Amino acid sequence: MNAGPAIAARIRREGPIPFDVFMELALYGDGGFFTSGRGAGRAGRDFVTSPEVGALFGACVARALDRGWEALDRPDPFLVVEAGAGTGRLARDVLRAAPACAPALRYVLVERSPALRAQQRDRLRLEPADEALGPFGAQRGDDRPIPEPGTGPVCTSLPDLPAITFDGIVFGNELLDNLPFGIAEWRAGAWHEVRVTVEGGGFAEVVVPAPDLSPGIDGDLAEGARVPVPSGMRAWLYDCARIVHRGFVVLVDYLDEAAGVARRGQDGWLRTYRSHERGTDPLHDPGTQDITADIVTEQLAHAAQAAGFAVASVTTQAEWLRDLGIDELTAQGRATWEQGAARGDLAALAGRSRVNEAAALTDPAGLGAHRVVVLSKGAAR
Repeated sequence: MNAGPAIAARIRREGPIPFDVFMELALYGDGGFFTSGRGAGRAGRDFVTSPEVGALFGACVARALDRGWEALDRPDPFLVVEAGAGTGRLARDVLRAAPACAPALRYVLVERSPALRAQQRDRLRLEPADEALGPFGAQRGDDRPIPEPGTGPVCTSLPDLPAITFDGIVFGNELLDNLPFGIAEWRAGAWHEVRVTVEGGGFAEVVVPAPDLSPGIDGDLAEGARVPVPSGMRAWLYDCARIVHRGFVVLVDYLDEAAGVARRGQDGWLRTYRSHERGTDPLHDPGTQDITADIVTEQLAHAAQAAGFAVASVTTQAEWLRDLGIDELTAQGRATWEQGAARGDLAALAGRSRVNEAAALTDPAGLGAHRVVVLSKGAAR
C-alpha cells in the first residue's frame, strides 16, 4: 500500500501542506501505514514494543490498573481506555493476569486502523460498545438505568476515544510518538514552518515564515534548529480531559528535553521504521513506513497542564516496572523454570521466558529507558 497518490492529489488541490497533515495521511489515510494493518509485532511486522516482548508487561500493567482503581476508591464500572491498542495483545495479557479490578473492569480498546481492530477478535471477546459502556439493566426509582456492578471484565473496541465521561484510566504505550506533529525551524530570529509539496515524482520540503507558530520551546536556538510541533498530542490530551472526570492518563514513550532535541537535530529525533529496521526519509513512499518522533518533555508537561491535568510522576519504564513488582514476578518465573526444567512443560518454559522478558523490558539501553508519565485529574496519586 502507498498513500502517495492521495497525498499528491491533495497537495495539487490545496498547495503545500503542513507536515502534521502529511503525517496524518501517511499513517492513517487511504493507503496509510496503519490503515493497511502494519505496526507492532514480530514476524511480518515493523517494530517491537513492550507488549510484544511477552506477557510480563501486561501482568505489570494489570497491577498498575489495580493501583489506579484503589486510588479512585474502587469505582464500578471502572473504565480503562487503551489508546493505540493495535491487535489487542496488551489487553489480552492484562486480562490473563486477573487483576483485582476485573469484576468492575470495562476495557475499551481504541484503534484507528480497521485492519488492526479486526485482528483484536482473534485475542478477545469483544462486546458491542453500547452494551460494554452502557448500563446492564439496573434501575433507579425514576426508571433510569444504572450500570450493573460486578459484571466485568467487559471489552469493546472503538476507532476513537469514547464519547462518555468516566472515572478511570487512559493508557497509551508508545502512542504519543505516532500522533501527528508539525516541524518548526528557527531561522533569522523567527519560527518557520516546514511544509510538504510535490516535486517531480515525489515529495519535497518547502519552508515558509510562520510567526504565529508556537512549538512551546524557549531558549537560545542555533540557526536552522528544528523541533516538533505537538499539534496531535495537544488535541489528544484535550480530548482525554473531556472524557476523564476523575482518574489518570498513563503514557509510556521516548522523551527528551527540548535542549537535547534541538541539539540532536531532526535526524536525531525524527525516525521511520519498516520491517524492524530504520526506514528512509519520511517523505519517501508515504504509507510504507512508520513515522515517529521523540516526545519533548516540556511540550508534554505544558500540553497536559493546559488540558487540565497535573503531572503526578515521571519515571523510567525500568523504575516503574520495578515499583510494580517485576522483580517478584521474575523470581516466580525463575522458580517455576527451575522446578520444571526437567519436564520442559509449558509452565516451565513460560517461567524461563519471564526472566528474558524482564531483562528486555528493563534494559537501560532499550525499552527500560522509556519514560512513564502519569497525569492525574481530580484524584490523589
